Amino acid sequence: MNGATETSLMRKGTAVSVALLIVFLTAWQWGPGLLGIPTFIVPPLSMVAEEAVRMWHVSGLLKHTGITAAEVLAGFIIGSLLGAFIGYLLGMSPTAEFALSPYILALQIAPKVAFAPLFILWMGFTVYPKILVAILIVFFPVMVNVLTAIRTVDPDLINLARAFKATRAQIFWKIEFPASMPPLFAGLRIGSTLAVVGVVVGELVGGNLGLGYLLAFGEGQANTPMVFVAILMLTLVGGIAYLLVILLEIRVLHYLPKRALDGF
Repeated sequence: MNGATETSLMRKGTAVSVALLIVFLTAWQWGPGLLGIPTFIVPPLSMVAEEAVRMWHVSGLLKHTGITAAEVLAGFIIGSLLGAFIGYLLGMSPTAEFALSPYILALQIAPKVAFAPLFILWMGFTVYPKILVAILIVFFPVMVNVLTAIRTVDPDLINLARAFKATRAQIFWKIEFPASMPPLFAGLRIGSTLAVVGVVVGELVGGNLGLGYLLAFGEGQANTPMVFVAILMLTLVGGIAYLLVILLEIRVLHYLPKRALDGF
């Protein structure tokens, strides 16, 4: 696929995406009124925008968004690093995988919401319980993707490297680590969105800062526009995190062939 075709397809996709956004915003603004839906159930877009301006000046929307974004970033980075480390460790050591997998699985099966009150009891109403919940949620998908990638490396490549007297470290850095990069970034994509979920869970359970707090406050005040504003800002934070992962993936995995887009 040449550059002109790729540019044409990108423009077409962008145009369709913008058109869908306009249709969605238009339906949001006038649809509830035409369907007779009360504003306290689905407020029109203009009412949500007015509430966003009010929250920006009165409720510290920017401060709460920044706190949530910082918690998401911290939880995502620590959870990803921990998940990748454990994934590589278990992938290279069958004994470690056999010994630790039951405990990691039990940690994953336990509902993450149940940990939030416990972390708050331990550390109080600080940012740390929110970050810890995000770490728990991000950890597993990254770990599983890395572990699967290491386990599925072509054994013939490993045997060939051993035939040339390669050390264990050389096999890892030259064969296993590069092979794990695409699955690792797939796990990071998932983790970037789940980190938002983890932070919001922590903020909803207990806290007086962050978008989760505004979400709970708006619900308690029956302020539906405020709830919508908080949801939109959380979506924005998650979208930016996902976009940053994609940009990093493009830069790191630039050597991989691009998927053919002809016919779309």
